[in-house]
Amino acid sequence: MSKKIYTLLLGLTVLLLSCTVQEKPEHCSNKPYVVASTGIVADVVKHVGGNLLCVDALMGPGTDPHLYKATPGDINKLLNADIVFYHGLHLEGKMSEVFLGLKKKRANTFAITDGIPDSLLIMADSATKTYDPHVWFSMPLWKLVTMHVTEILSDKYPQHSSEFKQNAQEYIARLMEEHKYAQKQLGQIPPNKRVLITSHDAFAYLGKEYGIEVYTLQGVSTLDRYGIADIEKLANLIVERKIPAIFVETSVNNKGILALKELVRRKGWNVKIGGTLYSDALGEPGTIAETLPGMFRSNIDTIVNGLLYEHSN
Repeated sequence: MSKKIYTLLLGLTVLLLSCTVQEKPEHCSNKPYVVASTGIVADVVKHVGGNLLCVDALMGPGTDPHLYKATPGDINKLLNADIVFYHGLHLEGKMSEVFLGLKKKRANTFAITDGIPDSLLIMADSATKTYDPHVWFSMPLWKLVTMHVTEILSDKYPQHSSEFKQNAQEYIARLMEEHKYAQKQLGQIPPNKRVLITSHDAFAYLGKEYGIEVYTLQGVSTLDRYGIADIEKLANLIVERKIPAIFVETSVNNKGILALKELVRRKGWNVKIGGTLYSDALGEPGTIAETLPGMFRSNIDTIVNGLLYEHSN
């Protein structure tokens, strides 16, 4: 599909959304129906809303939001929603225009990252003045997101304001618990070995918040391209600094990381795959990573175990 045609379809979608009314799903008939763009966005809304809301995420576990395209089912959910929450900062890639259009046409659509001052964001591209969207890897920043969502829900449903605020306090307490856990666990890694190498640049906020050097093949979007020179540069870094492990991601094609591992081997150093990190999506239901705090802890444990690995060569 050409960019021109896709843009036209987005415009038609927004027009449809601005003038069509449908009924909510039957299982949500007695509660406000809230649609979130990703599972990570849905997580904060579910924790703040508790059992007072019916929350549905468009993108499930393992879905790459940078590449995701809206389906007819998604459009129906957006039509039905009492409130729409999306991440913002262009995380949703091809769907960003849909959400921006909704935000202009309706008063029920909110970007959760609007609760973070620009001064606290990491600039991804100074030329286009775009920011790195992966703010959920800084627990203090996700606290600000939680407070923003709480304000929106309290304004929309003032009769439940006290419940929302209580739920938010409990969620924030868990976030701060994970924040302290990360500081303690990552502190075990010698500073010169505190180097995280992954497929795409989703962990800059983690690096900034917890003192980790982050190097990647791709930029902040999985749409970004990389070449042989990028792999060569990272391979030389790994060999020079004797980095014990590199990491793959659940929602990203791992061919580049596997190629990097092989090139490092040819250069005489046996770097291992330290484990799989959750980057842009939560884990499957029933796993530790089905919630954001659990996902965050899983990543911390994986990073620590990988970088503390003792080499035999």
